[in-house]
Amino acid sequence: MRRPDRRVGGRPGGRDRGAGADRRGAGGARGPFGGAAATGLGAVSGRPSRMAGIAGDRLRLHAFEPRSAANGPGVRAVVWVQGCTFACPGCFNPETHGRAAEGTAVDGLFDRIAALGDVEGVTVSGGEPLQQRGPVLALLRRIRTETALSSVVFTGYRWEEFERMPEAAALRECVDVLLAGRYERDRHLGAGLRGSGNKTVHLLSDRYTREDLEAVPRSEVIIRDGRITVTGIDPAVLGPAIFGSAAPDGRSFGGRRTP
Repeated sequence: MRRPDRRVGGRPGGRDRGAGADRRGAGGARGPFGGAAATGLGAVSGRPSRMAGIAGDRLRLHAFEPRSAANGPGVRAVVWVQGCTFACPGCFNPETHGRAAEGTAVDGLFDRIAALGDVEGVTVSGGEPLQQRGPVLALLRRIRTETALSSVVFTGYRWEEFERMPEAAALRECVDVLLAGRYERDRHLGAGLRGSGNKTVHLLSDRYTREDLEAVPRSEVIIRDGRITVTGIDPAVLGPAIFGSAAPDGRSFGGRRTP
């Protein structure tokens, strides 16, 4: 697995970021998986949803974790967005579904990420990131052009739905790994960054391999500022030990739970 690249302000050479980059993955179209923090989907046609028309300079933010080892390769900052119309049964983060949240300035969020200095990349989850495509794309563009950090995005949209989005080409240029598809509780997997077996993994650059994703821990416990957060692609594995009771069956998707 690639070690953290601490440079900020320049892109490493020799990486293919274009549309012709490697898109290997599980399933026909080779793409995304399943998620961190629940991702729901509503606009199954792939057309822009009501949530997509948010100002590009502000993001409805559910939570931010500066350092996680279970939401993608290496130690990563994690951005959980607020708002999701999919409401997949068994979602680990149903509290991220509602739209109520104050807008967070994208530039300010980027500054927090860039100042960390010791992370390998950024993972964007939710909620549903692609129902806030304007601000999410604005953040990912700054990460791609101004840092050497990698980007992993979890979405509940299927790959074919993603490809119909007007912003698809621009997003592909800014993302290294896209995990796609709704969470299906009866196909629960909780491994390799895939919450359920239907989810697809799309490697949009040569930065990571499927083996890198398989090596990511399924769950972790983060204790920070007196709060306990259980997160990862299968956080229910550790939830009972931490919270004293089991989470609803199959609750996963790169989830996050804080008492």
